[in-house]
Amino acid sequence: MAYSPRRSSGLFSGLVLIIVGVLLLLHEYRGFELIRLFTHWWPLLIIALGLIKLYERTAGSRYVEPGAARITGGEIFVLVAVLAIVGVVIAVEEGEKHFSDHFGFDMGNSYPFDLDAEPRKVPEDARITIRGTRGDITVRPGDGPEIRVSGKANIHTWNERDAEKLRQPTSVQITQNGDGYEVFPTGEKDDRISVDMDVTVPPRSGVTVRNDKGDVSVSDLSEPVTINNGNGDVDVRDSGDDVNITSHKGDLRVSDTKGNVKLEGHGGQVDVIGATGGLTLSGEFYGPIRAEKIAKGVRFISQRTDLLLTQLSGHMEFSSGNLEIADAPGNLTLRTSKYDIDIENAGGKVEVQNRGASVDVRFSSTPKDDVQITNSNSTISLSLPSSASFEIVADCHSCDISSDFAGGTLEQTSNSGDAHLQGKFGSGRGPKIVLKTSYGSISLHKTSTAEPAPAAKPAPPAPPATPPANPRKPTPAPKAAPTSDSQT
Repeated sequence: MAYSPRRSSGLFSGLVLIIVGVLLLLHEYRGFELIRLFTHWWPLLIIALGLIKLYERTAGSRYVEPGAARITGGEIFVLVAVLAIVGVVIAVEEGEKHFSDHFGFDMGNSYPFDLDAEPRKVPEDARITIRGTRGDITVRPGDGPEIRVSGKANIHTWNERDAEKLRQPTSVQITQNGDGYEVFPTGEKDDRISVDMDVTVPPRSGVTVRNDKGDVSVSDLSEPVTINNGNGDVDVRDSGDDVNITSHKGDLRVSDTKGNVKLEGHGGQVDVIGATGGLTLSGEFYGPIRAEKIAKGVRFISQRTDLLLTQLSGHMEFSSGNLEIADAPGNLTLRTSKYDIDIENAGGKVEVQNRGASVDVRFSSTPKDDVQITNSNSTISLSLPSSASFEIVADCHSCDISSDFAGGTLEQTSNSGDAHLQGKFGSGRGPKIVLKTSYGSISLHKTSTAEPAPAAKPAPPAPPATPPANPRKPTPAPKAAPTSDSQT
């Protein structure tokens, strides 16, 4: 019987089915990553097709079979069908991995597995770096000079069999890197795996935490703390030294720090309470920003705002288009726009520049230094004690000036819709006040103070006791007899 090489045209389809079947089997039972194969090695399919067709053409030429190496419609259909099946498998798997990131809830169920690392002895002042990819990290001081880690792998899959398969290569390790030490999870490359770590370190160790996704909490360490977090909240409490945090998305909270606090990047809400050093905040943070009792002041820099407070014994808050500062004993310099500004009891020099929102500054006692407020398209309100002494220059373009203060050398004029107030008030030498705005108004108020309560009148002295009607004279004591010289 003569051999027909045309039958060899089925070789390509058969090889494609065998290869793809083996790959799907490896993917199902050994965790083989199909997406990586097809995104990086797909040209191999074209090479395989070319080799098979070259073989068919060579074999066909022996039997003078023209068109033996021609690509048939059936082969094209098999190739497209196989690629479609692989594409569906990859799409389902990737959807399972990333569904929680885009829609806010997990696909399938969560299966937790405990992870423990062997404790490791380290120097009391060791430098320790803790790295995570997905999962929460908690760091706190331990009892001795060692690192201890307890963890939990949370695996999101449709069934426990798949979770157990993904859990097998996952662990937590403690390694030495030069003169420092590193703590990190292994085997969590799959997006469905997150590893939470609870790490105890020597109290005097310097700690650096780097995490891609998850919350970070650090407490009660006496050395500097550095945190670089991607997506998650950060909480640092009772630190004995400087705190440096870089955030990309999440809320930040730092409390009771005996050092400086530096926050940068992007995020939501920021709360910093109680720092013996200063607070530096640079970046774009969209939640409420609160600071309280910062001994060496606050520096805040963003695309919209540049704020410098040399001291803050009270509080500061940015929220919903409002900026409030109360009890800042030092100098205050602020440049911003479209924030309604409320400042109370600034203790030093005040310089404010704003645009498109109101500025309200109040003093309960006479300002100790100069005050300069510049605004546009909105109002300026300044409140001073009635007993204050000051020198003022106020200009309002296309707006009016109202003042509760009169007398001294104060003189107010208006011309073509513009208003001007200039002069001195009071008997002493006071600060210089400069106010400028346009298309708004300027108001100068006397600080309202509650009248002191009248002092209570002292009770009248009690009247002397009334003597009896017939007093008897007291009997005088008998005189002593004189003594002789011989008796002395």
